[in-house]
Amino acid sequence: MLQPSTLTFLRSLKKNNNKVWFDEHRKDYESARADVERLVQAILDKHAKNDPFVATLTAKECIFRINRDIRFSKDKSPYKTNFGVRIRTGAKKFPFADYYVHLEPGGSFAGGGLYQPEATELKKMRQEIDYNPDEFRSIVESKKFRSVFGTLDNDPALKISRVPKDFDKESPIAEYLKYKSYIAFIDLPDEMLTDKNLVKLITDAFVVLQPLLAFINRSME
Repeated sequence: MLQPSTLTFLRSLKKNNNKVWFDEHRKDYESARADVERLVQAILDKHAKNDPFVATLTAKECIFRINRDIRFSKDKSPYKTNFGVRIRTGAKKFPFADYYVHLEPGGSFAGGGLYQPEATELKKMRQEIDYNPDEFRSIVESKKFRSVFGTLDNDPALKISRVPKDFDKESPIAEYLKYKSYIAFIDLPDEMLTDKNLVKLITDAFVVLQPLLAFINRSME
């Protein structure tokens, strides 16, 4: 669970996203980051029982920097207003599917997958689905997956309108071949972020997600 002060810091940062304010509240940031590190370490410790590679990670290396890269952005706000957490799965090649936690008041979520890979890797993923349709459907259409995530994220922005060339348009798996990302998430309401069951909620979701990540990472080999 997070401390309420961490959420207070993020809300304040959103209203005062500038270097002067941040420097004046650096101790608050350091306290919030330490709080997030404790949460992430608890997640790692618990999920390591299911995914041994996770035991080799540290919380510090999983948390993204709070500074934004503004070189090519019209938005020159210097800081992110969230803590992003990427937990690797041990896949040897990049890109690979990971677990992800996003901590932001009013917009937190947890899950993971493969997000907008390059064309070559996306084709590999589609081919793996095409070669093993029953296995893929057994993962993303299972009762457990649906009870936790509902479906894969099917945001229209993350799909194409037609089945890619080189694939059968009449295939029963055709709809999944339209995806540009293969991700799934659960929402984390603000009240859950400070709940003692937060770690269990996230790691339970990771367990259900794990077969999908393994399927994705296998396709990248």
